[in-house]
Amino acid sequence: MQEFNKVTLEVLDDIGIMRFNDPNAMNAVSNEMLDGLWSCLNEVESPKSKINCLVITGEGRGFCAGANLSGGSERSDTGRQDAGHRLETGYHPILRRIKNLKIPIITSVNGPAAGVGMSLALMGDMVLAGKSAFFLQAFRRIGLVPDGGSTWLLPRLIGMARAKELAIIGERLSAEKAFDWGLINRLYEDENLHDETLKLARELAKGPMSLGLIRKAFWDSFDNSYEEQINLERELQFVAGQSKDFKEGVSAFLEKRDAKFTGE
Repeated sequence: MQEFNKVTLEVLDDIGIMRFNDPNAMNAVSNEMLDGLWSCLNEVESPKSKINCLVITGEGRGFCAGANLSGGSERSDTGRQDAGHRLETGYHPILRRIKNLKIPIITSVNGPAAGVGMSLALMGDMVLAGKSAFFLQAFRRIGLVPDGGSTWLLPRLIGMARAKELAIIGERLSAEKAFDWGLINRLYEDENLHDETLKLARELAKGPMSLGLIRKAFWDSFDNSYEEQINLERELQFVAGQSKDFKEGVSAFLEKRDAKFTGE
C-alpha cells in the first residue's frame, strides 16, 4: 500500500486501486487530497507500475462527499474571492489526467458521491455501485453551480431534463434509480461490491492495449462531427493494428482459443 496526501494506492498485480482516504470527512476533497491525487496519478502512469486497470473508490463508508469546505473561501491571484480559482488550478488538471489515462477505469461507488465526488464517480468507463450508495448534485445547497465537468457529463449520460432536475432540485439520487436511468453500469449488494469490482478489474487488466484507444474514441466523440469521428476511428485503428495484441487476437480467433493479451 502506497500512501499519499489523503490518497492511497494499492497495487494487486496489474490492477491499481486508488482510494480517497479521508474517511472522517467522508473523503471530501481538500487541497491536500488534490496534491495526493496528483502524486498518485504519477505513480499510476509510471511505466514501472505496470498497472493495466485503475479502480477509483473511497475509504470507509463513503466514496467522496464533494469539496471540503473547511478551508475557507478561495481567492484568485489578485486577492479577490474566487470560488472557481481552485477548480482551474487544482481540479481541472486532475480531471484532464483521468480523462486521458491510457488504461480502463472502474469507479466503485461504495457510499455517497456528492458534488465533485459525483463528477469523479461518473468518469469511470464502468461505474459500479453498492445499493446503499447515492449521488447528489449538492452545489445549489451552498449557492454554487455544478462543476467537475458534471454539466457536460450529465446531459450526455441521462438527457438534459434529468440533468437539470438533479442540479436545480438537488435531491439525492439513489443507486437503484441511477441504475434505472442508465447513469451507472452495474449495481450490487454492498457486501459484494468490492469482490465484483476486482473481478471486473482483473478482466479489463488482461485486455488489449486498444482499450485505451477505445476510451479516447468515446471521449473525443462528444466534440466531433460525424466526419471527424470516422477519421479518428481510422487513425486509432491504424495504431491498434500495429500492436502485438492485434496479432495475438487474430491468431487466437483463427486457432479457436482465448487470446493472451500483453497490453502491447
